[in-house]
Amino acid sequence: MSLRTRRKSWSRLALFGVGGTLLALIAGAAFLALAQGIAPGGSVVKSLACSPQPCLDVQDYTIWVSNVTVADGLVRMNATFRNSSPSTHADPSDLQLVDANKQSSPSIQDAPGCTHWSRTEFNNGAKLGPLAICFRPATTGSPLTLRWTPDMGLICCEADLKIR
Repeated sequence: MSLRTRRKSWSRLALFGVGGTLLALIAGAAFLALAQGIAPGGSVVKSLACSPQPCLDVQDYTIWVSNVTVADGLVRMNATFRNSSPSTHADPSDLQLVDANKQSSPSIQDAPGCTHWSRTEFNNGAKLGPLAICFRPATTGSPLTLRWTPDMGLICCEADLKIR
């Protein structure tokens, strides 16, 4: 067997090995997404049943929203979390308010009456809140949607809750 033939053979084997590894990684990610009931890549998922409404339940991690008010360009709501999921924490950066123009705004903590909070570790069915969560969107007209992206690990999700 010539040197050139051996190189072709090794190149072909290496190409098959890389392709097989890539295929196995994609299959593993798809399996995890299906096993967890969510889609990969931060796609919007449907909430599991929860009450009292309005609420979102993503893999037994629940957020309840109440007392939504809009005044002087500020949207304020109370939020309570209960975590019985694989996630270990709540974080203000997990919440965005999407306005009627599809513009998202992060939560703010510098307005009077808004709870100042940071990443909070809790799980095993523990509750957090109620917290006064505030947003300063570009517009306060309906619809207003709370977008929640809880940290569920490598493959994550987001869920939307129409609040007004």
